[in-house]
Amino acid sequence: MRAVITAGGTVDGEFANQIGTTIKALAPFASRTLLDTGLDACAGAGIGEVAVVGGAEVRAHLRGAGVRVIEAAADGGVNVLRALDAWPGERFIYLSSDLPFLAAGGLRDFIERSRPFAVSMALASEPRYRARFPDAPPHAVSLRGERVVNGSAFILAPEAVAPARALAVRLFDARKSLFALARLLGPALCARFVTRRLAVSDIEAFGARALRLPVAAVRDCDPGLCYDVDTVEDYRTACSLRA
Repeated sequence: MRAVITAGGTVDGEFANQIGTTIKALAPFASRTLLDTGLDACAGAGIGEVAVVGGAEVRAHLRGAGVRVIEAAADGGVNVLRALDAWPGERFIYLSSDLPFLAAGGLRDFIERSRPFAVSMALASEPRYRARFPDAPPHAVSLRGERVVNGSAFILAPEAVAPARALAVRLFDARKSLFALARLLGPALCARFVTRRLAVSDIEAFGARALRLPVAAVRDCDPGLCYDVDTVEDYRTACSLRA
């Protein structure tokens, strides 16, 4: 198993002032950085090699760390494509760099339960997520009887990369919202979402049809795979929970 972490995202204004940098992945956290948290989790999970998509500051931060750095573009969608190309012929896990509670155990569990599938996405149950992060901003959605929180962790088999590229940029733009993801499914399934009849299985079936490969949303994953830092409020909450 290999890993790729996207670390090209930037912040500005109050968020940048709070963390002392415009590079979100380099935000201080637990005496290190958000990016270091992800790298430590990968190492603890036994992931052999890690590539990071990042700019000059990320490259400087990782100098001597034994991590391959792929030059980041200004466009996040382009960085997704570069991440997909990080490990030709290898099965890999795709992670964002803003997961402050990512842990080796959660990664190992997700990797193990993803083995039967060509593409998988981590989901946490809303009750478990809320119990773990009681002060976190709302981040759950209802899908026909389930309250779930979508993660920022995906696993792709080598044969999934080429077909995934066609959807990659649209999926990147929609990744923070299951409603936006639902819109990609087309009018019929979008209508099911609006009327609260869309199920996780509908999304899995769409992915399987689009990629012609086995696709799964892996339920009840470690909530640490799902808490990401999008705003300065998310960051402050993470710091308070870590304290």
